[in-house]
Amino acid sequence: MPNTLYPLLETINSPSDLRRLSRNQLPALAEQLRAFLLDSVSKTGGHLSSNLGTVELTVALHYVFNTPHDRLVWDVGHQTYPHKILTGRRDRMGTLRQLGGLSGFPQRTESEFDTFGTAHSSTSISAALGMAQGAKIRGESRHAVAIIGDGALTAGMAFEALNNGGIADCNLLVVLNDNDMSISPPVGALNRYLAQLMSGHFYSAAKNVGKTVLKGAPPLFELAKRLEEQAKGLVVPATLFEKFGFNYIGPINGHDLESLLPTLENIRQLKGPQFLHVVTKKGQGYKNAEADPVAYHGPGKFDPQVGLQKPLVAPKTTFTQVFGQWLCDMAAADPRLVGITPAMREGSGLVEFEKRFPERYFDVGIAEQHAVTFAAGLATEGLKPVVAIYSTFLQRAYDQLIHDVAIQNLPVVFALDRAGLVGADGATHAGAYDIAFLRCIPNVSVACPADENECRQLLSTAFAQNHPVAVRYPRGAGTGVATTPDLNVLPFGKGEVRLQGSGVAIFAFGTLLYPALETATALGITVVNMRWAKPLDTELLLQVAQTHAALVTLEDGANMGGAGSAVCEALNAAGVVKPVLQLGLSDTFIEHGDPAKLMAMQGLDASGIQASIEKRFGDLLRAARG
Repeated sequence: MPNTLYPLLETINSPSDLRRLSRNQLPALAEQLRAFLLDSVSKTGGHLSSNLGTVELTVALHYVFNTPHDRLVWDVGHQTYPHKILTGRRDRMGTLRQLGGLSGFPQRTESEFDTFGTAHSSTSISAALGMAQGAKIRGESRHAVAIIGDGALTAGMAFEALNNGGIADCNLLVVLNDNDMSISPPVGALNRYLAQLMSGHFYSAAKNVGKTVLKGAPPLFELAKRLEEQAKGLVVPATLFEKFGFNYIGPINGHDLESLLPTLENIRQLKGPQFLHVVTKKGQGYKNAEADPVAYHGPGKFDPQVGLQKPLVAPKTTFTQVFGQWLCDMAAADPRLVGITPAMREGSGLVEFEKRFPERYFDVGIAEQHAVTFAAGLATEGLKPVVAIYSTFLQRAYDQLIHDVAIQNLPVVFALDRAGLVGADGATHAGAYDIAFLRCIPNVSVACPADENECRQLLSTAFAQNHPVAVRYPRGAGTGVATTPDLNVLPFGKGEVRLQGSGVAIFAFGTLLYPALETATALGITVVNMRWAKPLDTELLLQVAQTHAALVTLEDGANMGGAGSAVCEALNAAGVVKPVLQLGLSDTFIEHGDPAKLMAMQGLDASGIQASIEKRFGDLLRAARG
């Protein structure tokens, strides 16, 4: 028996089922889809506002296009929950973002309808263009559709793809999901009419016939061309996208199926690159999310009838909050400090900084490459830029980091949030590679704080340097170490012995210091808090190596090329031969799930660390005990 709450939705197990419905059934389906989505996400947590905003658009795209034969590529992909529900995954939505469950993003291994894996922004047009060209080369008749948000369109990669796509003779449709503007009611009907007219054969044919006739009279042809461009520009912002070579259509109401369906059907008949501008509202259909889409962007579990509530017990201070407070304190102490974020004000903890120091706050949009070179330019003028960026997003600006910052040895601080595993967002957002890709760059230093207070102190230490320094810290809270209000620094490039034992020494980098201490207490071995992956405290390393029979390196980054590799390189350079056990993230992409469970699966919790040490150095430990 169908669920009485969602009788129509329960009949949809694939888009082919959707396409059997009559048009007049689609509004009811959209209503049930939105209700199911809200109920589901409220029980699992996940991205909400963006998904509520794409319900009708998702229904329309799957209804008009023959998916999966026609390809849909969703930019970023955090707005694909309606897509997942309509493509046979409705019954698994309760496993969303959990270990072994559905991903919060499109994954090619999860469904044939997920034609391209996304999570980082602004890749959809490039991927869809590749698919469209692939179909053309293979002689296959199919459409490729990229759905991209207005925020993602700020990235240079999107414009690179538009520049290339506009001259490509293939069936590419770019759908701009614009949720940052509105269409006032008085012009809604006019916009609907114009969009349908401009996407229809009549408009295209009339435009082409006019050009053919007037080509015999060049001045008249140019005049007609200008008039056409100006007339369209009066009603729609067509000029930019038409200059790229796309046929621009819209804007239309992205929640109005009576607008979406005929417009998409007309576009499906057209050849060449098309650009459809739809306007949607984040949080559509749920008043709380409409009123505060930022708060409902990625909520945890909540009661939809009540909405988000403040926790009864104040949670631990997160590393992000520690950074945000430090940034404000250091800005108050040093007028040279400038804060930069690539569209992650809330995520990176810059909300208070923007309020207090608006003239020194720069959100450059989803433009990581620009953010880094912009910071480099500021540094050349005597300012001290702090780039607040997720570890995974710094990967997108690697050339700028080397070419524009490191080669010129400019004093830019990189505050790398979300270092290590991030949990529910999975492999695409893991900060697993920063130590490995940063430590090989000359002039760049890398700090790995073990707790909240050390994070604050190492940020101050990084800021005091006159060269590029990255400070990496994880998502969420640490052990709860209280921070001091001062801006004191720690010795640059120096670690410390935290627990003296014998036989085996653990060199811990970052927050894994604390499970290392737990393990060492049980085994009676030494723990060194290294603090810096680069420069490595080789003096301390060699001192400890001389008095211990075996060494262990411990980090929450990639084992290959990471801090453990740095230790082995330093020992080798000094001619010291000791058995070394390197513990870190394995050479695989680690799926989404609870961070603690994922770390345990990697053998990086206290019991896993102890088991690895006992397996490798058990005889040595037993001999040390006597």
